[in-house]
Amino acid sequence: MTTRWLTPEEQRAWRAYIAASHLLEDAIDRQLQQEAGMPHLYYSILANLSEAPGRSLRMTDLAESTKITRSRLTYAVTRLEKDGAVRREDCPADKRGSVAILTDEGMALLERTAPGHVETVRATLFDKLTPEQVGQLEEICTGIARGLEGDDPQAAPDDVPWRRRSSPCAGGPTTGDA
Repeated sequence: MTTRWLTPEEQRAWRAYIAASHLLEDAIDRQLQQEAGMPHLYYSILANLSEAPGRSLRMTDLAESTKITRSRLTYAVTRLEKDGAVRREDCPADKRGSVAILTDEGMALLERTAPGHVETVRATLFDKLTPEQVGQLEEICTGIARGLEGDDPQAAPDDVPWRRRSSPCAGGPTTGDA
């Protein structure tokens, strides 16, 4: 097999992407650490839980939505539990699974932190783009994500670290949980 080396244009685009993604993540992490004493990952966990019905998600589903391994999620949720922002409960229909639940204290923390987070995202990303570029960014990122995850999430590869099919806690068999 012959290596398909990047063209000069692709190399420039790749390096620009890497630089921008690292700088964005660093700026967001610094703001969240200064304002709330938490990394971006923890904020993402709280935000995902806040948007879920009943402010709760099965751990496998939360791992998939945050795109992290189940073991990394378990560590983060344990820390958030110690801080009182999240609590974990057994899944009623499947004792092998567990559910992460955003507490009132966690919701209050999220509500206090969200304005600064949004301002950082706006200042570091969207204020640098035209409305047309925002649409292009969405289209590009969606295309990349679909290519990596597959167009049908149920048919996507199981070798992705956070991917594991699970059933809702309302019942049915599952393959396990974090």
